[in-house]
Amino acid sequence: MIGVTNGAANRPYSVSYFYHIARCILRTKVSKLVIGILLILGLGHSVINYLLYTHDHHSDNIRDDGQDITLRNIKHVDELHRIKRSITAELRELESKRNNLQGEITDFQSQSDSYEREAKKALADLNSLKRQILQRKNEILELQSQNSILPPPLRLLPSSEDNIDLTPPKSSSRCRMTDCFDYSRCSITSRFPIYVYPLSYTNGPKPVVPLHQSIVDVVQTVFEDNGHVTDDPTIACLYIAFVGEAESDDGAVEEDVMENWLFSLPHWRGDGRNHVIVHLSKQTDDRNILLGANTGRAMVAQSAFLRDQFRAGFDLVLPSLSSTYLTAPDIFSEEGSDPASVSIPQVPVLREYFLSFQGDRPSSEGAGGDDDDTNRGDSRFFDKLVEMKTDKRLGNVMLQTSCPGEKSDVSGYKTEWQLCGTSRSRVELLSKSTFSLIVSDESGEIISSSALMTRLAESLYSGAVPVVLGSDVRLPYAEFVDWSKAVVTWPRARVTELPLVLSAFPHADIFALRSQGRFLYDAYFSTPGSVLDTMLALVRTRLKIPPLPVTVENSNIVAHRSYDFLRESAPGDAQSEFGLPPPEGKIDSAKFARNFTTVTTDVTDLWNRFPGPFRLYPSTPFEKILPSDAKFVGSSAGFRPIGEGRGGMGEEFQKALGGNVASEQFTITMLTYERDDVLIQGLQRLKGLPFLNKVVVVWNSPKPPDDDLQWPDIGVEVTVVRPKKNSLNNRFLPYNEIETDAVLSLDDDAHLRHDEILFSFRVWREQRDRIVGFPGRFHSWDISKNKWEYNSDYCCELSMVLTGAAFFHKYYMYLYTNWMPQPIKDKIDEYMNCEDIAMNLLVSHITRAPPVKVTSRWTFRCTSCPEALSNSDHHYKERNRCINHFSKIFGYMPLLSTQFRADSILFKTRLPSNKQKCFKYI
Repeated sequence: MIGVTNGAANRPYSVSYFYHIARCILRTKVSKLVIGILLILGLGHSVINYLLYTHDHHSDNIRDDGQDITLRNIKHVDELHRIKRSITAELRELESKRNNLQGEITDFQSQSDSYEREAKKALADLNSLKRQILQRKNEILELQSQNSILPPPLRLLPSSEDNIDLTPPKSSSRCRMTDCFDYSRCSITSRFPIYVYPLSYTNGPKPVVPLHQSIVDVVQTVFEDNGHVTDDPTIACLYIAFVGEAESDDGAVEEDVMENWLFSLPHWRGDGRNHVIVHLSKQTDDRNILLGANTGRAMVAQSAFLRDQFRAGFDLVLPSLSSTYLTAPDIFSEEGSDPASVSIPQVPVLREYFLSFQGDRPSSEGAGGDDDDTNRGDSRFFDKLVEMKTDKRLGNVMLQTSCPGEKSDVSGYKTEWQLCGTSRSRVELLSKSTFSLIVSDESGEIISSSALMTRLAESLYSGAVPVVLGSDVRLPYAEFVDWSKAVVTWPRARVTELPLVLSAFPHADIFALRSQGRFLYDAYFSTPGSVLDTMLALVRTRLKIPPLPVTVENSNIVAHRSYDFLRESAPGDAQSEFGLPPPEGKIDSAKFARNFTTVTTDVTDLWNRFPGPFRLYPSTPFEKILPSDAKFVGSSAGFRPIGEGRGGMGEEFQKALGGNVASEQFTITMLTYERDDVLIQGLQRLKGLPFLNKVVVVWNSPKPPDDDLQWPDIGVEVTVVRPKKNSLNNRFLPYNEIETDAVLSLDDDAHLRHDEILFSFRVWREQRDRIVGFPGRFHSWDISKNKWEYNSDYCCELSMVLTGAAFFHKYYMYLYTNWMPQPIKDKIDEYMNCEDIAMNLLVSHITRAPPVKVTSRWTFRCTSCPEALSNSDHHYKERNRCINHFSKIFGYMPLLSTQFRADSILFKTRLPSNKQKCFKYI
């Protein structure tokens, strides 16, 4: 109670107490009158207490002195107590009123805070609308600056009557695409529909030369899910008819029998226009059953061609099917492993034999006798080959010029050098050879044969660089494949100069030839399916028709709603020095902007670069870049130059993305498994992050998210997808919800500041073909174990950037999902580990360049999150096994080391006080 005296000292409250009460009353904004009354009453209360205290003290003194208390003094005391009780009651009433006023003030303050929050949110919405308006104005200006905007072309298909009159060729053996192919049935927007004649005996005309059942199975498998195949022959652009192996010993088929069968095809149209006659055979000799037959305007696709039979630019040279089932010898397979999953090592560059050749001399009987010029030429050539064995510049040479007692599983024309031994024995020798000789026919009449195609395929597969002696050879798909990047071609007449030329090759060039050869084998030779797919791709490319789009991952999207947490930014959330994001709305990356350049200006690149010309990608990391002038003169669409071209310091830098490519955004993919709190915290840290387009949460848990899970509102869309199974490979599925080229793969417990993310995004835009990120690792060689090791120590070099916090192009997600060797993905599922190592190997294999590490940040983990599995010894042992297993599947170690790290310009640079850095802390 206010009127009670103070403690043991029995003193009343001091004046400072009432001063404190007065200040509280002043804060409540009560009128001056109430304040005055309270001051008077308080002062009166103090006077009365003082008088009572004095009287009591005097009374005590009187009692101590033995004097009696008078009646007057008693009445005076009673009066003072009455006054005290009255003032105390009034004070209590005023205190109650003060409390009520304080409660009202608290309510008003709460309402004021609420109004302030609503005002801030309205202001943020207003700024967002302003940015969207500015973005729309930019888009309108860009549209006005362009000459024309064409809608996507419609699919144009022919009818059964759509045919044009073709100009008769000068002779039936000189067909070209321009005078023997009906382009009216193949619009560039037709998607290249093809019709395959039935392979069974009961449907359509009976094949004059039936296919072997194994080939029937292969063909049916290849075309079963091919997006180009149509069941409606009236709309087809291309018609494919298969002929198989002749049953007679000599492999001959009467010309009129073959012609009658061809002309009986239902859609032959009298001249075979737009037809491809594919000769596939399990026989390993050159039974050229179409030789001499009138094939009209139909293209012929087979392995064996004579010069007079082949129509350049029209017919197609295919690899021999006998070379599509090659496997590595047992010496390269680990115990318990699948030989098909292990590639022949591409290192060391120089192998046991610098040059090798196995073959039996051509028969003089087939060449026309001992006096024949051709035979004499081959005899001289044989002598020169023998001399090469003693040439010291070549080192160890293995030349076997006869095959005594050995029977090859492949035969060629009798005027060719025949193969020795079995395919397995030949591959074992070639895998020990740096170069391998392939000798063409001396007469030049044979431009392609099964034996020659087999030698080529076995050399490419084994990593022995093919050295083709003779310029008259037609290699498969030479119309678009640049064989000079994988094969050394040399004239037969200059065979004596061959040792000098081969010995002058640098090791890097030998490895480049070997690697390109292995790519060509894997893409175009390795299976019967790849041979047929390549044949179709070649005809389609001739017609300038783009390939079908690559398939995307159709996601199982989990429905949820986001809640605005309205929380204050916690320390470490790193809003840093950044204010509002740039004036842009949601920007998706352009898709399929180069559909038709893929079959015009990019043809050579596509056919000679992984993964080949089979699919059309929305975009790639290898897009061409305009010069700086284009941002301001004539081609400025999408560009947002810093300071409108003037450049600038920190503030101007943060307002525009700048760079050498058009403005864009990035998507964050975040893989999570049964730790909701960690996930939600990771999402909260992304609130307000500039340039963020969307967050895709890959829900790897077997159970769906709880309905009551509180998802934060971070200002952009958060999409939750559930893969079919729990797999770390799901991190790299090309979800169709990812609508940007740039993908930031982020662990749910990764803790990065906003400025760090934005800096790495800007660096990635200048290194679009690389992995750009934070946690660096490297591969080291253990001399004692003769194996690679995965190393996470801090080191002066690195060769990997882990994908727990890294940018990469979405293109690599397509390649990882569709082209990564399945044994690698199987090992990742077995260990539930190593997916980041596999992605680094893939990107380095394609680019032949190391990743890019940004900033000096040593750790990006959330310190308050549960202990991660990556901290265990078992985790590192598995990664050691992974890196060795993966390198064996690739055939070499694709990773490359770098000593480079990207830091921000002006980092640690002293600037005037009126200037601002690009990034203060990086």
